[in-house]
Amino acid sequence: KPIKKSIPSTWTLVKRLAGTYMRPYAQMLVIALIFMLVSSAMTATFAKLIEPVLDEVLINKKEHLIVPMAVAVFVIFVINGSATYVHSVMMNKIGQSIVTDVRRDLFSRFMDLDLKFFHENPSGQLVSRMISDVTAMRITVSDSITGIGKSFLTLVFLVGLMFSQDAHLALIAICVFPPAALFVGWLGRRIRKIARGIQGEIAGLSDILTQIFQGIRQVKAYGMEDYEKERAGQTIERVKRLFFKIFKASNLSTPVNETLLGMTFMGLIIYGGRQVVAETLTVGELMSFIAAFSLSYEPLKRLAKLNNNLQTGLGAAERVFDMIDQQPEIT
Repeated sequence: KPIKKSIPSTWTLVKRLAGTYMRPYAQMLVIALIFMLVSSAMTATFAKLIEPVLDEVLINKKEHLIVPMAVAVFVIFVINGSATYVHSVMMNKIGQSIVTDVRRDLFSRFMDLDLKFFHENPSGQLVSRMISDVTAMRITVSDSITGIGKSFLTLVFLVGLMFSQDAHLALIAICVFPPAALFVGWLGRRIRKIARGIQGEIAGLSDILTQIFQGIRQVKAYGMEDYEKERAGQTIERVKRLFFKIFKASNLSTPVNETLLGMTFMGLIIYGGRQVVAETLTVGELMSFIAAFSLSYEPLKRLAKLNNNLQTGLGAAERVFDMIDQQPEIT
């Protein structure tokens, strides 16, 4: 059967990927999520600790708190680093295991299909699905899902901390989140469309190279070197243009995010500065809040970048599932 042209939603692809291939590793995934939770909590704890360091140690000059505060900061960094290492290793193992499972299922499907399928789908295309597309899926599982999970948890902890410190400042700070989220969603859809085109062109290049190398005797015998150089060169050029296109789209989030960040900091400085002058807010409380916001905006920016990687991987997953869903006409 011909390759399907329908475009499933992000949620449909993620649900299938999680339900079919991540379920066997659910226990390991839960443990990894616990360590993500610990790491995210340490980030919020560090932001909270800035308040007593400034107010009690530096401003009120309580010397007996210097060593305990310094030790507390050190412990936070050690716990954060250790938890990050553990969940990163575990998620990478899950990702590699899923890649193995997908490749095994895909090859098994190829072996079950009839000759008509192989006549309609060149071998280079099939090899590209097995190698290039499945490798791109690994990024979705081990890198994107890990990063999205940790960034989201960190964001939740830090937003909670901001509201516990000052609700008015928190409302000023989070007003930037909705437009940023809408922009990320629009950009992700665009990137997945380009990513699917890239995977298709790479598969086409793989097919052309396979044909040339397998028929190199004929190429040499009929003096077709220049023709084959031109044919392969056109595909290579299209791949270059698509990669540059996806790079420009991916990095479009940087100026947008920085503009929104600058607007929010402006509002925080104006409102928070007046509160400090009016002595309704201490310097430590304001700096702790700004630190929490700064730390919360970092995972928000990472979510934008990770969503781009996720969409690239889902574009590859879509192509792989297209093949796995093929059914033989002759059984």
